[in-house]
Amino acid sequence: MLTHFGIESVLAEWPEAVVCVGTFDGVHLGHRHVISRAVHVGRQTDRPSIVVTFDRHPASILAPERVPPAIATLGEDLRQFEALGVSAAAVLRFDEALAATSAEDFLQNILQQGLHASSLVVGHDFALGHDRVGTPEWLAERIPTEIVPPYLLDGQRVASSEIRRLVAAGEVEAASRLLGRPFAIEGVVVGGQKLGRTLGFPTLNLARSGGQVRPADGVYAGRCETSLGRFAAAVGVGVRPTIGSGKRTIEAYLLDFPGDSLYGQAVRLEVLQRLRGEIRFDSLDDLRQQMAADVDRVRLGAGTANPPR
Repeated sequence: MLTHFGIESVLAEWPEAVVCVGTFDGVHLGHRHVISRAVHVGRQTDRPSIVVTFDRHPASILAPERVPPAIATLGEDLRQFEALGVSAAAVLRFDEALAATSAEDFLQNILQQGLHASSLVVGHDFALGHDRVGTPEWLAERIPTEIVPPYLLDGQRVASSEIRRLVAAGEVEAASRLLGRPFAIEGVVVGGQKLGRTLGFPTLNLARSGGQVRPADGVYAGRCETSLGRFAAAVGVGVRPTIGSGKRTIEAYLLDFPGDSLYGQAVRLEVLQRLRGEIRFDSLDDLRQQMAADVDRVRLGAGTANPPR
C-alpha cells in the first residue's frame, strides 16, 4: 500500500479511483466493512482503492474539550488498511484550514482533482466539509456514492465509542470482538524503577503515544510482539499501590523471554483478558507471590510462550 501525507505529494497517475473517506480510528469491524467494500468495487472495476483519513481526530480541532482517546495509533490504522488490500492511503492534516473547507471544495479539490475520485464509498453516518454539510445523500447527488449501512454484531451497531468504553472498563475481550482483533497498545520500552527485577519478574515499561485509551487498572493476560519474537505476557496497568509510586504505568513481564535488552525499541502489546483488579499488598513478599500466580495463569491460558495469532 502506498501512503501519502497530504495530497500534494500524491502522483495521481491513475485516471480514476474509488475513494473511501473517514476517521477510521481503530479500524473496527464497521470500518472494515466500509473499506473492504471500496477495495472490492475497485477490483471489480479495475480502479485503485484510496482511503482518505486524518492525522488526528477531527474533534481535536472542532471540539477539543470533547476529543475522545484514540483506540489505536495512526501506524496501526495504516497497517490495517494495508491488510484489507487498500491501494493507497492519503493522510490529511486536520487543522483549522481543513475544518473550514466547504463540502464542495473538499469534494472537488481534494477528492476529484487531487485523487481522481470517480466514485465514493462511505459509511451511513459519514459527513465531510464545514458544518458536516457533505452527508452521504449530498454526495450521492454529485458523484456516484455507495452508502454502506451500519455493521451489526449480535444485533448491536459496532461503534468506536463503545470500544473506548469497554477498554476503559477493562472489558478488553468484548472490545476485541468489536475490533475484529485483539486490542493492542504500541509503545517504546523505557527505563523504570526495576522493582520487577528485584522481585524476580523483570518487566518492560512502556511509554505510549499520547492520547490512546488506557485499560482499567489491573492485571491482564497479553501477548507482546518484539524484535525477538512474540511472547505471552502478564500486563500490569496502574499506580502500583504496594510501593506507592503514584504514577500510572503500563508494564509487561514476558514469559520465557531470553533477557536481551529492549530499551528504546518499539513493541506492540496485545491486551487479551483481564485477570484481576489492582491490589495493595501488605508486603513485597505478598506481591511477589501474587505475581507468580498471575504469571502461572497467563502461562496456562496462553499455552505456549509464543502463541500463534
